[in-house]
Amino acid sequence: MTPPINADLHSHSTVSDGTLTPEELASRAKANGVALWALTDHDEIGGQARAAAAARALGMDYLTGVEISVSFLHQTVHIVGLGFDADNAALINGLRQTRGGREQRAREMAAGLAKVGIDGAFEGALKYAGNRDLISRTHFARFLVESGVCRETYEVFRKYLTEGKPGFVEHRWASLRDAVTWITQAGGMAVIAHPARYKFSANEEFALFTEFKGHGGRGVEVVTGSHTPAEYISYADTAREFGLAASRGSDFHSPNESHTEIGTLPPLAAALTPVWELLAQRIQVASSPSLEATASATH
Repeated sequence: MTPPINADLHSHSTVSDGTLTPEELASRAKANGVALWALTDHDEIGGQARAAAAARALGMDYLTGVEISVSFLHQTVHIVGLGFDADNAALINGLRQTRGGREQRAREMAAGLAKVGIDGAFEGALKYAGNRDLISRTHFARFLVESGVCRETYEVFRKYLTEGKPGFVEHRWASLRDAVTWITQAGGMAVIAHPARYKFSANEEFALFTEFKGHGGRGVEVVTGSHTPAEYISYADTAREFGLAASRGSDFHSPNESHTEIGTLPPLAAALTPVWELLAQRIQVASSPSLEATASATH
């Protein structure tokens, strides 16, 4: 039997809130046995050409990727796009509009932190982000760790950057319809990222999946860095219930912060349809043996 493909279709570089460049991330993925990779920076596709070139040079197959922030039922939900045309004007413009509100939100977050005695947070976070249009909670978390306020980034989120805490500011992102439409009209597939992370009731989650599929969404992350083994099983059932393809990705950000190393997740369950089977024609195949020829035979 042909072994499963080691596909990692969710990771972040310095182009958004990761700590490795696209080239460094490609090398780390290759070293960990990844055969099919996607860089999915937040609301930004500026690293796609570099990532694809690095993947090809290393003999990895590549899918274009992005992770788009959307607002749904007063929560932020992430939609991963895979296999799209990175030169599509509507997608590029939509992502630019989505990024537009990040600086104002960051200034409001810094003001909230200042009220509890943490000064200079905006400037400190910006040092990590570099680009005001891409500043995020992760950059604030790194600043607070560097400043000694917290020991690890997860502690920052728990104490300061989640709803009801001093540094939390809700942002109005794109709509679910917008994100799915931008991705699909650019020739790609929309995938719900790490669904277990959202604090939805059963009815709200059903509404999310129903609306997502109604707009043309076709996939869901089943095996991902923030899911437990029980959640792998639960969301495999959800994928089958809604007729969605299954994706796999570590959501890797940093060697020092991420709990799941890129390329080290368990395989998808054999009964699922992997997203890469449906995206075979969109894969940028490296000089190594073509994944297109084997995708339909492996999971």
